[in-house]
Amino acid sequence: MSDFYLIYKNMTRKPLRLFLTCFAIFIAFLIFGAVTSLKSALNSSVELSADNRLVVFNRINFTQTLPIAYVQKVAAVDGVKNVTHLNWFGGYYQEPSRQVVSMAVDPESYLKVYEEIVVPEDQKQAWFNNRQGALVGEKLAEIYAWKIGDRIPLSSNIFTHNDGGYTWELVVSGIFKGDTEQYDTRQLLLHYKYFMETQTFGNDWIGWMALTTDDPAINETVAKTIDDNFANSQSETDTSTEKAFNKAFIEQIGNIGLIIFSVVFTAFFTILVVVGNTMALTIRERTGEIAVLKTLGFSSTRIFRMVLSESLLIAFVGGLSGLAAAWLLVEGVKTFLARFLPNLILGGDIALQAILFMLLLGLITGLMPAFQALRLNIVTAFNRQQ
Repeated sequence: MSDFYLIYKNMTRKPLRLFLTCFAIFIAFLIFGAVTSLKSALNSSVELSADNRLVVFNRINFTQTLPIAYVQKVAAVDGVKNVTHLNWFGGYYQEPSRQVVSMAVDPESYLKVYEEIVVPEDQKQAWFNNRQGALVGEKLAEIYAWKIGDRIPLSSNIFTHNDGGYTWELVVSGIFKGDTEQYDTRQLLLHYKYFMETQTFGNDWIGWMALTTDDPAINETVAKTIDDNFANSQSETDTSTEKAFNKAFIEQIGNIGLIIFSVVFTAFFTILVVVGNTMALTIRERTGEIAVLKTLGFSSTRIFRMVLSESLLIAFVGGLSGLAAAWLLVEGVKTFLARFLPNLILGGDIALQAILFMLLLGLITGLMPAFQALRLNIVTAFNRQQ
């Protein structure tokens, strides 16, 4: 008779108890997989930020502009590799409710700073050569069924076209992807010069700048130099790493990390107590059986392994099924939520974390009952049964 058969029979002797225990673990890992995927999607802009990329914006606040002359001055700072400038367009497609993340940029310098953007060379050149051209992210193109060559009317809820309207006629010159699955391709890029020539606010200002440095180690020095150069000017600057900038922006809607930790910790602590109590009760009910096994020659170490293996097996049965359900849930809603959470995926890193937690759960809930079985004295055990 194999140890695995004994473990299986012990697990299934009370099917209702086994089901409820596995179901509790199932719920815990369903919550973990779904909520952690949500956190990852919300924090993707932070996690994917380049280590050597800095953001320069007006010290007053992000909505205040900067003179375009600042671009060349920043480019001349030692340690700056590439610099580009961006203007928030505030676009929407056909209806104000159909918001489009859109920015007016300098095409060539933008692609040098954001090297993670992947676009075919012919489409890239087509975008460079057409001032009315737009570079559209793959996920955004899927949402609106746009394709190369389509003419699209993009309206702004901020700016006015010099023809008196609010709509710019654009041509889809290229569709780009990201170098990772989590990169947000739910955005549109249009030419800065075309935007400035056709809007009514003038043509000597920009929204903010993004730049890359030669080495992340000099980020602080470069940032200080830039801000010192524009100190006491009409438009002082505040320079920070892209990661810090994006993190501060995300935290405006709350401390997501704390919320996620609270939900997961509460679920896991509850499950730990339930499963631990169940395993302890199970081993106490088997006191006589364990004494018989030891009488028949089963070593204490062997019984220890069997009890611990049972706990681990229960943790993995419930945990893997919960993780699979979380994956199905995420896959089921990510298309529906693509406009709001384009990076919602349950990736391998989350799955690995979950597996480690399953192992930890099985060990914590199984070690104490296993040690009780290991130290059980045969005579004492038989006396308890009398």
